[in-house]
Amino acid sequence: MKLLKEELIRLLDAEGEEEHSLFDLAVKVKLGNGGHTVYLRGLIEFSNICKKNCYYCGIRKDNSNTRRYCLSRNEALDAIRFAYENGFGSVAIQSGEQSSDRFVREIDSLLKESMRITNGEIGITLSCGEQTEEVYRRWFESGASRYLLRIETSSEALYRKIHPADDNHRFAKRLEALESLKKTGYQTGTGVLIGLPSQTREDLADDLLFMKQFDIDMCGMGPYICHPKTPLYRYDRELLPLQERFRMTLRMIALLRILMPDINIAATTALQSIEAGGREKAILAGANVLMPNITPQQYRNDYLLYPNKPVTQLSDEDNLRFLEQSLNQIGHQIGYHQQGNSSHYIKKQYKRPNCSRYCHNFLFLPEG
Repeated sequence: MKLLKEELIRLLDAEGEEEHSLFDLAVKVKLGNGGHTVYLRGLIEFSNICKKNCYYCGIRKDNSNTRRYCLSRNEALDAIRFAYENGFGSVAIQSGEQSSDRFVREIDSLLKESMRITNGEIGITLSCGEQTEEVYRRWFESGASRYLLRIETSSEALYRKIHPADDNHRFAKRLEALESLKKTGYQTGTGVLIGLPSQTREDLADDLLFMKQFDIDMCGMGPYICHPKTPLYRYDRELLPLQERFRMTLRMIALLRILMPDINIAATTALQSIEAGGREKAILAGANVLMPNITPQQYRNDYLLYPNKPVTQLSDEDNLRFLEQSLNQIGHQIGYHQQGNSSHYIKKQYKRPNCSRYCHNFLFLPEG
């Protein structure tokens, strides 16, 4: 469905019956493209070591209060093995941005071994920041099929306000990296922060149109939550109330689903940190992906991008059963043993002259 910028701006402030109608339409669109299935990505927070100094992020380089870590190869593989043995179709390996040869080799080795121990059946999403096209290609050929690189905002002016003014944080470089991911053949995802200081409804509407124009395959976006050890924390009192950022995120999910009916949209953890049942509300606004955290328990408190991040004390098996029950209560079910590849991406690959190179890993897997 085509929506003009003016319509998006108006709908971002939808309330009451209009908001309910917006969510209902988004779910109807979702059900028409993927049914009631919700796909799992077991989230593995591989390392909180980061060379970036983004003003909004709790693991920024200059935050000396953070205890830095990097999972061992065996710790990461144990998490992947848990996901595979418990019916997760995919995992998402997330890390602070690093570009050393050692880091590149570690991720490469982890990908290859993950393919070996799962017989090539596990889907792998990477979210490891900006890398060279050569590195992206290397990881792609070793088994990664998806990559999430959040633009955070499509407004270059706002991007500059929330990042240092240096070569390590260039807006153009971010866009170039996204283009490289598409060129390499990844299912390419991005996302934005909702409720940033100085952000307007016009900015958010432009974010939606940017994702539509860039033709993304998946999206992970969530409400901005201030971290007290970041430069942006001084604007905390000037922000939209947290509950309004929550509602705005749900509207953004719904509008993106209507704009892009067949992409994958994640219900992000940040929603759950604001309101119990936040992820379920995102599913009922058009999201179709959940990312349960399967990082080893002893590291979860150290990957705090924002405060009050949910860190479950249940076993991962108990957490999975609880998640299954909560989805069943809202008329959805988990797509066990399904990678949940982006239908949008798959349709595009059929049109490529070299489709076999990009499609053989997932076009012929059962997707429910």
